[in-house]
Amino acid sequence: MPLTVAGSGHRPEMLRRKTLANNSRILILLSSLAMPFAIYGLIVGSAVPFAIAAMALAGGMTTLTLHQRNLFDESAAGQVYLLLAMGCILTLADAQFADAGLAVATMAPILASLLGHGTLRRQSWIMLAGVIGLAGVSAAFATSVFPVDGTTLMLTAAGAFLAGVALIAHSSNRMNTAYEVYDKAQLTMYRHLIEHVQDGVVRFSADGEILLASRSSEQLFGCRRFELSGANLGERLHVLDRPVYLTAFADANQGGKARVIEVRMRQDDPRASSAVPKFIWVEISLSPVVGLDAAATRHEVVALFRDVTSRKDNELAMLEARRSAEDASSAKSRFLATIGHELRTPLNAVVGFSEMMTSNIGGDLSPTHREYAGLIHQSGKHLLEVVRMLLDMSRIEAGKFEVQTEPFVAEDAIQPCYKMVEAMAQKQDVRLATDIAPNLPMLVADERAFRQILLNLLSNAIKFSHPGGRVTVSLKRQGQCLNLSVSDNGVGMAPESLSRIGEAFFQVQDGLARRYEGTGLGLSIVKGLVDLHNGTLRAMSEIGAGTTVTVLLPINGPAIKNEETASITPFRKEPAAAPNHPWQDEKRKAQ
Repeated sequence: MPLTVAGSGHRPEMLRRKTLANNSRILILLSSLAMPFAIYGLIVGSAVPFAIAAMALAGGMTTLTLHQRNLFDESAAGQVYLLLAMGCILTLADAQFADAGLAVATMAPILASLLGHGTLRRQSWIMLAGVIGLAGVSAAFATSVFPVDGTTLMLTAAGAFLAGVALIAHSSNRMNTAYEVYDKAQLTMYRHLIEHVQDGVVRFSADGEILLASRSSEQLFGCRRFELSGANLGERLHVLDRPVYLTAFADANQGGKARVIEVRMRQDDPRASSAVPKFIWVEISLSPVVGLDAAATRHEVVALFRDVTSRKDNELAMLEARRSAEDASSAKSRFLATIGHELRTPLNAVVGFSEMMTSNIGGDLSPTHREYAGLIHQSGKHLLEVVRMLLDMSRIEAGKFEVQTEPFVAEDAIQPCYKMVEAMAQKQDVRLATDIAPNLPMLVADERAFRQILLNLLSNAIKFSHPGGRVTVSLKRQGQCLNLSVSDNGVGMAPESLSRIGEAFFQVQDGLARRYEGTGLGLSIVKGLVDLHNGTLRAMSEIGAGTTVTVLLPINGPAIKNEETASITPFRKEPAAAPNHPWQDEKRKAQ
């Protein structure tokens, strides 16, 4: 890729093209000046000078035409081949081996190395070898193919040699100038880059002395760059960070390894009235300059200094915020557990004595008092259920819910759960149905947790079903998991509510005007228990059409053993799982 040369806007490739055009014009000019003498030589009987002049004129015009048609490589090849051809003719005209023709032909590879590419350079050397061989044959037989008198041959060879020298001198001068300008432009560009980059740039010698400091280092350290020389830069390092810096610098200086460290450095502030130094966090990238001297045991080092104080402050703030959140979550869990245990004891007494009153154990009650006792009993049981869910939730969040897995028949847990929600279903006028696939394997899981999952899903489905509705529990095998689905044809949920399934205390109808009772913890507990089994919870719903909640539990327990579970290839594509939302307390998972 051609690189821009500063100042003129040209590129080395552009200068090469201009050099080719100028070489063609030089050939045309020199051949035109020599043409009258060549014609005179042709009249007196010597055709070699005319052939050389005509060849140079034709070659110059041809290569200039190729240049104008943007055939630059062909133009360079034409000039190289022209020198080889003129050298070949002069070699055949002189019987000596080391003649002027061989000297002219030798200029062709030099011109190719200046203006041509790799292929042209190789071809020029091969053709030069042919000319040398031809000169050797001519010298061996001591014969000249084109006999010419000595004076004419000398003048013709001098003219051809002058043309070759002119081409090479012009080409080398132009290309050297181009690359000198290019080198200066590169140096200017890098100096401009170093002076205007935001990071401080410091270059150290092999002995550790500062050779260069960028302008941005003044703003970073609050001092002039010449004040960083000597031991001033090392004294700016915090005392506790100096061993780290010295070790990293030694690795780069002596070991030739790039290192990146973060240290505290003093920043001067002339406007500050306090004598207490101000330290900032600085990221230092140390890069050794390898390759200048292969035998050197020490290297120059280029260091980039970047102010990362803001990032360090943000990291510290994030750590403090995380610690505060963890403390708040822990305090919340302890509060729920304490309050739950403190509430459970008196509530058990309220529920027990209200049940005794409704059973006339303490004496007959009037219908009004019986109704009051029934309301007390119902409300007490509701509060006990709320307390139980709060305790379960706090145990799951704290990571103290122990899963005791053992093989059991999953379908045997359906009927006991039906009996527990039967009264609720009759009150709502909801019919319970089952759809169990045959030959299901035994499930390795916590049976108590499985019953809790099913019971919570059934309670939700019944609560949000219309009178006369239907709730269906289905069990089937899906790959290496057992698929437990609970579906209803109730009110359904909107997509934005569906995406929040599993959040603690979330309810579709929130606020004081909600129609349905509940704490919003049922599905959160289900989500936590499913995660403890390495399972998946997903839901599909449509407003007015109902909801289907699916739980996938590994058949062989949380750690699936593939050798004990055959791979199943489904005949139909299973619906994609809903996005699995992260559990609220990531600390529990980490434990």
